Amino acid sequence: QVQLVESGGGLVQAGGSLRLSCAASGTIFSMNAMGWYRQAPGKERELVARFTTGDFTDYADSVKGRFTISRDNAKNTVYLQMNSLKPEDPGVYYCAGRLGSINYWGQGTQVTVSS
Repeated sequence: QVQLVESGGGLVQAGGSLRLSCAASGTIFSMNAMGWYRQAPGKERELVARFTTGDFTDYADSVKGRFTISRDNAKNTVYLQMNSLKPEDPGVYYCAGRLGSINYWGQGTQVTVSS
């Protein structure tokens, strides 16, 4: 059983930065497709950033150049550095990963951007 716990969300002014962390209870080295998703009120959950095969990264067009996903396998943690936050970035940010055929999700962390 893997547990993913997000932290680092909060309230920030537009143009500001936040760094989200996702700590896994087990090793993330063998997990696939680890990434970050977000869900704004009234909208579907959408991909923000993720690692793909070969540890390449994939970003939503709306965050390219502003957000950076990274990982520290020794700490079993995945990060999302969010810079130049915009009013359209708020939502609950979820960490996710797959181990075998099972997808795991964290409980989410709220990000709010004030204009």
